[in-house]
Amino acid sequence: MINALSFDAPIGHGWRVDETVRAAAIAEHRIDTLRDDAALKTITDFAAELCDVPIALVSIVELSRQTFLSRTGLDATETPREMSFCAHAMLGDDVMVVPDARLDPRFTDNPLVTGEMGIRFYAGVPLVSDDGVPLGSLCIIDTETREGLTQLQRRGLKVLANDVLNRLTDSRDKESARAVIADREGRFRTLADSMPQMVWSTLPDGFHDYYNARWYEFTGVPAGSTDGAGWNDIFHPDDQDRAWAVWQHSLATGEPYQIEYRLRHHDGTYRWTLGRALPMTDDSGAILRWIGTCTDIHEQKLASEEREVIAQELSHRIKNIFAVISGLISFAARSHPDFRPIADDLRSRVTALGRAHDFVRPHSANSRPHAHQNSLHGLLEALFLPYQPADAARIRVSGTDVAIDDRSATPLALLFHELATNAVKYGALSNDSGHVAVTIDVEADQVALTWHEHGGPAVSHPATVGFGAQLIDLSATRQLGGTVVHDWAEDGLRVVLKVSNAALSRG
Repeated sequence: MINALSFDAPIGHGWRVDETVRAAAIAEHRIDTLRDDAALKTITDFAAELCDVPIALVSIVELSRQTFLSRTGLDATETPREMSFCAHAMLGDDVMVVPDARLDPRFTDNPLVTGEMGIRFYAGVPLVSDDGVPLGSLCIIDTETREGLTQLQRRGLKVLANDVLNRLTDSRDKESARAVIADREGRFRTLADSMPQMVWSTLPDGFHDYYNARWYEFTGVPAGSTDGAGWNDIFHPDDQDRAWAVWQHSLATGEPYQIEYRLRHHDGTYRWTLGRALPMTDDSGAILRWIGTCTDIHEQKLASEEREVIAQELSHRIKNIFAVISGLISFAARSHPDFRPIADDLRSRVTALGRAHDFVRPHSANSRPHAHQNSLHGLLEALFLPYQPADAARIRVSGTDVAIDDRSATPLALLFHELATNAVKYGALSNDSGHVAVTIDVEADQVALTWHEHGGPAVSHPATVGFGAQLIDLSATRQLGGTVVHDWAEDGLRVVLKVSNAALSRG
C-alpha cells in the first residue's frame, strides 16, 4: 500500500500529505479523460437533487488547483487550490460539513465566500483511493446557510462518493468495470429503497425492470406486476395515452421525461403525481439506463386548482363592477340629459378598462383569449375590435410583439382607447376611407409604439389641450414612465409612445 501521509508535519487531522505520491496517484487515474464524464454528471445531478442544493461537484485537488471533473450548477472548471474547501475535506475520514462558511475561520476570508459566488453551506465527502491516497472530494454547495445534512443525505453522499471512486477506478482498470457496475447498482438499490420518493429504472428501450420499495408501498401492486409496460395500467384512464406518448418521445429523442398524471393509490383513489426521468449514458452518449422518480403532488395540485378558482371568481366580480359602473353612468345620464355627452365618454372609457381587465384576468381553458394573455398585439386587437367593421380592418397592428402584464394593461387601454375615440370623432376613422397603422418597434430595452392616421380630414394643432390629451399624457408618462410625442401633420395625426420593456412587464 502506498502511504501518502508523513508523520513529521502535522496539519488537518495531524498529517501532511505527500504531494509527490498524490500527484502520481492522480496521474494513474487519468483524470483528463474524465472531464465532463456522463456518469459523473449523473452523480452530481443526483447529489444536488438529493440534498436540494444548487451546486454539486466532483473535485480533484492538484498541486496548485482543484479541477472539477463534473459540475452541476457551476460553469467554472477549476479554481486555485488556496481557495479550495475540498483540500480540507479530503483529509478527513467522514463528511465535512460547514453550516456557514462566514463563521468558519478557515474560510471567512475566502474569495469564494466573500465574492460573487457567495458560498455559505458546504458538505464534502473525501475521495480516497484504494491505496489510501486522498484525491479530492464529492461536494455540495449552497448560497444559503443550513444546519447540516439529514441521515439519508449523509448516507446518500457517501454512496455516491463511492460511485465516483468506482468511476475513477474504471478509467485506471477497464478489466474491473463489470464488477464495479454491479456494485454501483447494488448501492443504488440500497439508496433508492431508503428514499421517500418512488424510484424506477428501465433498460435503454424503456423496459421497466426495477421499482423501489416505495413504489409498491404506494400502489399496493404485487412485485413485478408493473415490469415492462405494466406501469401504464395503474394510471388514470384519461392520462394513459398522454403519458405513453410523452414516454415514447423521450425514448426516441433521449430528452428528459417529465409529466403530471394521476396514479392509482393502494386505497383505490387516484393521486396526482409528478413523473421524471433522466437517461444515464456512456462515454459515447449511448443510453445505458433510464432512472426515474415519481413524486406525490396531490395536495399541491388541489391547492393550485383552488387558487385558480378563487382568482377567476375575483376577476368575475371585478368584471361585474365595471358593468355596474357603466349602468350607474347610464342611469345618471337619463336623469340629467345635459350630462349625456360626458357620460358617453366616461362609459366608453370604463368599457375600455373592462376589456383590458378581461384580457389579462385569470381564465379557464374555455374562456381564455385566443392570443397569449401577455401579448401586446393581443391586447390591442381586443381593444380595437369595436372600431373594426366586419368587412375590413380600419386599425392595423404590426411590428414586434412584446410582453405585457396586468399592471401595464390599464394605462395602455386608456391611451389607445382615447386615440381611437378621437379618430372616430375627428380623425381618420370619421370617414369611410381612412385607416390607422399601429406599429411596435423594439430598440434595446425600449419599446416604441406609433399611432399613424391616414386618409382622414386635414389635421391642425388644437388651440387648447383637452381632457383626452391630458389622459393620454397621464397614462404614458405617469403610469408607464414613458414619453409621448404628438405630430399634428396635415395628412394625419402621428403619436409616438416610448416606454421601457420593464414598464410593460414585470418578468
